[in-house]
Amino acid sequence: MDSFGALIVDRTKDAFTLEVKELRIEDLPSGEVTIRVLYSSINYKDALACTSNGRVVRSYPIVPGIDLAGTVVASTDGCYREGDEVLVTSYELGTGHYGGFSAYARVPADWVIPLPQGLTHREAMILGTAGFTAALSIQRLEENGLQRHEGPILVRGATGGVGSNSVSMLAALGYEVEASTGKSEDHAYLLELGAKRVLSREELSPEVSKPIDKEHWAGAVDPVGGASLSYVLSRIKYGGSVALSGLTAGAEFDATVFPFILRAVNVLGIDSVYYPMAKRKRLWERIASELKPVGLEKMVYKEISLSRVVDAAEEVLRGKIRGRVLVRLNDE
Repeated sequence: MDSFGALIVDRTKDAFTLEVKELRIEDLPSGEVTIRVLYSSINYKDALACTSNGRVVRSYPIVPGIDLAGTVVASTDGCYREGDEVLVTSYELGTGHYGGFSAYARVPADWVIPLPQGLTHREAMILGTAGFTAALSIQRLEENGLQRHEGPILVRGATGGVGSNSVSMLAALGYEVEASTGKSEDHAYLLELGAKRVLSREELSPEVSKPIDKEHWAGAVDPVGGASLSYVLSRIKYGGSVALSGLTAGAEFDATVFPFILRAVNVLGIDSVYYPMAKRKRLWERIASELKPVGLEKMVYKEISLSRVVDAAEEVLRGKIRGRVLVRLNDE
């Protein structure tokens, strides 16, 4: 192997560039495990990394791609050997360390997870950070008392990666799911994933919002944030929780303390980036078994080559994507 393709994002004082270039193995950053990447996927953070003002990249140049799955081709760490099937998500991958939009990647052994039995490389990337975040949100809700009989669960941003996975996972576990989206054309898609009811974005943004409103949802998965979070909090049942993992609708919202002190509502911060490795591996095992969405393939919006990543990233930022975009780097 003389060279291979990778998407390189670079920024200097005078210019911002984004293009597929040829790299050699020696161009990769340090790390104990070198991986032949089979699949990656495009997340919202990846799309931001492909812009000049995304504010997620720690140092340039960078290869974006916060997820990857593939086969080990070389390792100086005793835990991994040539031929091992693995996946890597989060940590500094794709933001401070060359990531998954490359035919080969070299990463620290501490970031690597053996591919769980029950998942293919492709399935692992349909899930990726989005699926892991969805699973972590559900797990945290359950740890804080969520039970199936307590009422409907709201999933916001339901056509996105976290949202689609959450709808499918919750439905498979037997929860009644109400899915919220701003895309009226995708209601049938969400019902197919298992949602019992689909809400428009406007239904979560009434003209008049009370600090405490009629109780309705037993809990919520929220990768959206923004102003309408205050309305969601006002309608969570006593002792219920909102698992908050994103800010696609904005980083700020107005609220009072009333939902917290009168209904014992909880906001659970969900961070999948630095989630401890021992717990991370156990959760991936659960994702590969009882949390594995039945309609996993239904979430694939499209599968693309490296040369089409830039265009797809623009679609993600414009909110034109439903579900997941897979990036195929090598043939299995």
